[in-house]
Amino acid sequence: MIVGVDEAGRGPLAGPVVAAAVLLCKPRPSGLDDSKKLNPKRRADLEQMIKRRCQWAVGVVGVEDIDRLNIFGATMLAMTLAVEALCAKLGCDPIEVLVDGNLTPQGRRPEWRWAARAIVGGDALEPGISAASIIAKEHRDRMMREAAAAHPGYGWEQNKGYGTPDHLEALRLHGPTPLHRKSFAPVAQLVLI
Repeated sequence: MIVGVDEAGRGPLAGPVVAAAVLLCKPRPSGLDDSKKLNPKRRADLEQMIKRRCQWAVGVVGVEDIDRLNIFGATMLAMTLAVEALCAKLGCDPIEVLVDGNLTPQGRRPEWRWAARAIVGGDALEPGISAASIIAKEHRDRMMREAAAAHPGYGWEQNKGYGTPDHLEALRLHGPTPLHRKSFAPVAQLVLI
């Protein structure tokens, strides 16, 4: 009963931050790794395998909460929501939650009640965290592709909301959308103009 947790979407200028919590099955899916190291097809295949065979849940925190809490606070909230949702599915709490990075929500979110351990580079070292990184990234990427249809011209289907040159140029030309993080400098600067 050890759960892996990771997030996707801390750095983009637009869209939510998404965390996933995964309890791996036995035997665990082979080929798990940091989602950023996997090609899109392999990542999509692993996502389906994880979803089919393991227990998982996601926590999504939107732009309004990112701007209200800051990205760190929003990430801690997303992780908490993901573990809460997984516990609701399982009907019990994990023994420990392994979190990618150097900090956990323990002591930072009042709702967090689980023993937690941060592992720097855990998405490449710990299979449960690798699985969570895959679920979180695939979930967020789908959300951004859907958002691209509603807000064409920003290139979100490719850049997923990150501050690429084409996204920054579209931001200058068209201004921010409701999905842009107004607390992030490139967006905040345009809002002030």
